[in-house]
Formats: sequence, C-alpha cells, structure tokens
Amino acid sequence: MSEQQKPIIGFSSGDLNGIGIEIIIKTLADSRLLDFCTPVVFASNKTVNFYRKAFPDLNFQYQSLRDFSKLNPKMVNILNCWEEEVPITPGQLNETGGSYGRISLVAATEALKAGHIHALVTAPIHKNNIQSEDFNYSGHTPYLKAAFGVPEVLMLMVAENMRVALLSEHVPLKDAAQYVTRENILKKLQVLVASLQKDFGIDKPRIAVLGLNPHAGDDGLIGKEEEEIIKPAIRDAKQRGIMVFGPYPSDAFFARGQYEKFDAVLAMYHDQGLIPFKSLALGEGVNYTAGLPAVRTSPDHGTAFDIAGKGTADHTSFLAAVFKAIDILVSRGQFADMRSNPMRRMSQRIVANAVDEKIEEE
Repeated sequence: MSEQQKPIIGFSSGDLNGIGIEIIIKTLADSRLLDFCTPVVFASNKTVNFYRKAFPDLNFQYQSLRDFSKLNPKMVNILNCWEEEVPITPGQLNETGGSYGRISLVAATEALKAGHIHALVTAPIHKNNIQSEDFNYSGHTPYLKAAFGVPEVLMLMVAENMRVALLSEHVPLKDAAQYVTRENILKKLQVLVASLQKDFGIDKPRIAVLGLNPHAGDDGLIGKEEEEIIKPAIRDAKQRGIMVFGPYPSDAFFARGQYEKFDAVLAMYHDQGLIPFKSLALGEGVNYTAGLPAVRTSPDHGTAFDIAGKGTADHTSFLAAVFKAIDILVSRGQFADMRSNPMRRMSQRIVANAVDEKIEEE
C-alpha cells in the first residue's frame, strides 16, 4: 500500500493532567500502526516529552510540525498547537489542563473540517475544567455537533460483540426522562440506521429499543412512557422501514444475551447503556459519534486522574478507537483498497494482543 493510500489520523491530547498523552504514546509506540495510518498529534513537543520520559523502553519517535506541508507518512507527527512551557501536574484537576486540552481539540477539529486529517481520535477531557466562554458543551459529542453544524448526532458505543446507542448523553438522571419523547426516539433511530449502513456496512440493521422503566413498565403498571411514548415511536420507525423491536427490559435484555441478536441497541439514558456495555465489551469499547460528515472515535473511559502520571494507564480501548476510525473510513469507501482481509486481520491481532497483555498483567 502506498503512503498516499493511508488515512491521516489526528489525535487530540485530552486534559493535559489526565492519561491522554500517556495512552497516545503507548499506542503510537507500536510501529506497526504506521502501516495503517499517518498519525498527527495535536499538542506540543514539550508536553509530549514530559510524559515520554516515563517510558524509556518504548520506541516512540516523532517529528515536529507547525503546519501540514511537511507531514511525514513514515513517522508520528506532532503538530505544535502552542510553544510556551505549560506546567503539567498529573492527576490534578485545574484550569491549565482543561484549557490546553481545549486548544488541542479545537485545532484538531478545524483540521478535520478542513480535510487535513481524515479522522479524529480524541483523548479524554474533563467536562468541567474545559469550559470557557467559547466552549459551553457537556462533552465532545455536542461540541462536534455544533462545530459541524449538523442537526442530529448520536453517541454510539462500539465493540466487536455489541453496539449501544444513547438517547440522551451527559444529563442528570432526574432530567433523563424529559428526553424520552416520540420525536427524539425517531430521530436517533434514523441517525443510527444511517450510520449502521454507511459506517458499518450493515444493509438491513436490526435494532432493539430498551424501555425506560423497570420491566419496561409492566404494561403501564410501573410508568406510562413505554405505552404512551416508546411503543408509538417504534411504530413510527417501522412505518419508515426501520427494523426495530422492543421495548425490552434492560436488565433481562443484557443478562440473557439478547443484545447478540441485534446489530445495535438504543438505550434511554447514559448509565442504562454504558454500564452493561463497559461490563461486556471486554476492554475494547470505543465511543463513536454517529451523524457527523467526518469520523471521530474515542476510548470508552475518562481522564483517570487517579492513575495519571503513574505509567499504568491501559491503552487497549484507545488502540481499538484508532482501528475503528480506520475501519469506518474503509466502510465509507474513502480508502477502498484497505478492505483486504489480511489488513483487517492484522489490526484485530494488534488489539487482541493488547488485551492479552493486560489480562496477563492482572
């Protein structure tokens, strides 16, 4: 495969005091990744070097850039978004970590919009300290929705054995029921179907919808939302040709492995979908933003301040996020000659090896 046929993958730093830079270094230190993509890290040499010193045994080499004119497809590229010395205090929640994480994210997003990179893999941010006058969003997903000006996006958690989409994302539990409307369910289902077809190559996806209440309401005995909102929304979706089923009680649905019969699941609120997903995804979970014209993935975890700077962060989910971004680009047909089975098998082996190493360490 020629260098021009490789996708250019951008990496935002995440909160500078979290595990973002560490897992980026651990991921990109595997030189085999350069067979699949050209990496561009949006940070600064000084910031990367701060964390790099903790891993002298890793063969992490890079070149420094100030723009995309001298991109090296055979190396990791660090695009310097700032030149000043930044005080880094691993594990501490402060304004500095959030503000520079925001600078990295904004620069990477602009590069994605301009076509300088083909996909973006975002390291974790902290939703509180990244806030500013120019950034008033509860996370990456709503920010990217606004940045690209699209009417609807969907937080879709992806693993080899399951896909779980969320009707609402980072909202207080007491407010989650307000998002369970007939209109919202239908809009999210339409985004989900389009993504499954375009991004995952599933022509006629089967989708399960979970109930909001325990036992999916027990025919109205434990809440009316299933009868008055969710079931009518499912009927609306079926009339539009969507193969959708439910609503299912969430506890039995996951405990009995019913999710294996469907191509995706729509959960009614964050923890209803994320708790079973993280429990069953075997460390390979990836967060994908469906509905964007561009490709963005991230690991299925946060900043992990409790272990930041200790060198113990697990990069398996981040590595899976990189390969998932490449897979989606392939499914979209942007890099058609990467469809070959040997390439796909090699990427799966790299991720599987990372999982095996983690299990052995435990």
